[in-house]
Parts: sequence; structure tokens; C-alpha cells
Amino acid sequence: MDGCPKRMVFGPCGGVRTDLGCELGDRPCPFATAPPVRWTGEPVEAAPVAVPLVLTDLTVRPYDPVSVQEVVGILAPVSDGLLVGEHQNRPDLPPTLFAREVLRAGGRPWTTLTCRDRNRIVLEQDLVGLAALGVEGVLCVTGDARGQGVRPDVTQVFDLDGTRLAALAASLGVPAAVPEAPDAPPVGLRPGRVADKQRAGAGLCVLNHGASPARVAEFVAAARAAGATLPFVAAVAVYTDEHSARVMQRFPGLGMDPAAIDAVLAAPDPIAAGIAAAVEEAEALLAVPGVAGVNLSGLASARGERAAAEVKAAVAAEIRTALPA
Repeated sequence: MDGCPKRMVFGPCGGVRTDLGCELGDRPCPFATAPPVRWTGEPVEAAPVAVPLVLTDLTVRPYDPVSVQEVVGILAPVSDGLLVGEHQNRPDLPPTLFAREVLRAGGRPWTTLTCRDRNRIVLEQDLVGLAALGVEGVLCVTGDARGQGVRPDVTQVFDLDGTRLAALAASLGVPAAVPEAPDAPPVGLRPGRVADKQRAGAGLCVLNHGASPARVAEFVAAARAAGATLPFVAAVAVYTDEHSARVMQRFPGLGMDPAAIDAVLAAPDPIAAGIAAAVEEAEALLAVPGVAGVNLSGLASARGERAAAEVKAAVAAEIRTALPA
């Protein structure tokens, strides 16, 4: 699409602002006011996906296998999958090395691949390598554009977008998950995008934060009406202090409940309150038809990676306790 700095074909990404501007803040999103771009190729058969009931964001120190071992040791016993992120503003281990370290520590990695820093050949190599390791799923995303002032000496590739990356993964027999942001403008295009991503080969949709479980239910129903039949994993916001709460509110396209945040931060014990709020949100989301799992998302704590992992592990354990036998 002309005017998209990510060179997307199947847009928009999740970074559209409320004024329909690009996440970079310097131009309008060309997809926001154009007719939706549909997947017109042959449907791609998705590789089978083992849907995680509790998928937990994995936050570790950059380039630090010891941190991976410590954090995975805390989260693996209560998580069905650990979502290895990919960040535009801080370094990460290479995807296959990261996945291997998670596996060695006893975790079940779900690896995020983005199109910003890797051309198509490197993405193919990563997918083949992850499949050889036995990674249970790859989250195929276009990726955030690099923020202003972050590594200005480095080019941004975007040979593919998330939809085409999911098709590539499926063609290689790799279980492909895709993201969608229910509350990102233009809201009306989002349900149909899920159906298109499924036709491209996605077997699971991992949702970004919705404003409420009721809003997530509306979105899933709309995606079903648009033709999507894949399962959904819904995001649960995990925060226990000012920093971990407010950082999520800075991202465009995320639906957050300000009253819930204020209640946690004002509680006598914000850690206990944050855990309780996350468990309550998870229970409500798991009751939504079509939602098969939850993603414990967010920094959880400003007190470091270990403290954050302990908070998420407490949330995951309580979710499991609350489920019917």
C-alpha cells in the first residue's frame, strides 16, 4: 500500500491511532480509509496448533541466558506456553537460540517473529529452525516500526507483513498464530482481518487488550460472523504498580480500563490487588465463546524480571485453581 512505511499489503497493523494516523505519528494510515484488502489466494491449510490455556509473556534481561533460565523456572510449571517477544527498542537473543534456552529450562516456547529486522530468507531460516526445535507455535506479526531515535543507523526491512508471514509459516508446516487488536482503529476492519489471516494459514488468533471482556465477546462474535473459525487467546493485563500499569496505556490500539487500573494502584496492597484483578479478568475472558486461552501480558512489576515472573506465576496458578476440575 502506497504510504505505508511498513510496506504492508494486508493492513492495517495494530498501531493505528485514534485520529487514524500511523503509529509513527507523521502520516495518516493509508489502510484506515481504503477498502479492506482481502486474501484472494487459495486458502492455506493451517498446521495443527495446541492451544495454550495460559500463555505467559516472557520478560527477561537482554542477551542473558541465565535470566531466561531463572524466569522460565518460575513460569513454566504454571504456563502452557511462554510467549517470547520481539522488541523494537531493546535487543533480544536470536529466535532459535532463545527458543532453545527456553526449552532447556523446561518451558514451552511460543516465538514471536516480526518482519522489521529480517528479510524473507532469514524469516524462512528462522521458521525452519524453530520447527526443528519443536516450538509449538510462532506468532507472526508485521512488527512495530522502530521508534524515533532508536538505532537510526539500522534499516527496517518489511519484506513481508504478518499475514504473508503466517502463510509462509503454514506452507512450511509451522503452527502459525496471528495477532489482532479489537480496539485499534479502524475497529470495523478488524474482525474481517482475522478471517483473512485464517485463510492465509493461521490456526490461532492472539488478541491484544480489549477494553472489557464484553468488548472481546463482541469482537470474537464479529470475527465468527466474518468467517473466522479459529480459536482465540485473549489478553489479560497484569500490572501491580504505576510503571507496569501506565506503560501499557502508552501504546496505540490497546483497550484498557482506567477505573480498574486506578483501583489497583490505590489499593492498600497493589500487588495482591493486581493479581486479583488479573485473575478476575481471565475468568471473565475464558467464559467468552470462542476464547480458548488467555495471554498474561504486560510488565507485571517494575521491580525486575524475577518479581514480574513471580506475579505472573501467581496469576496463572490462581487461574488454574479457579477452573472446574
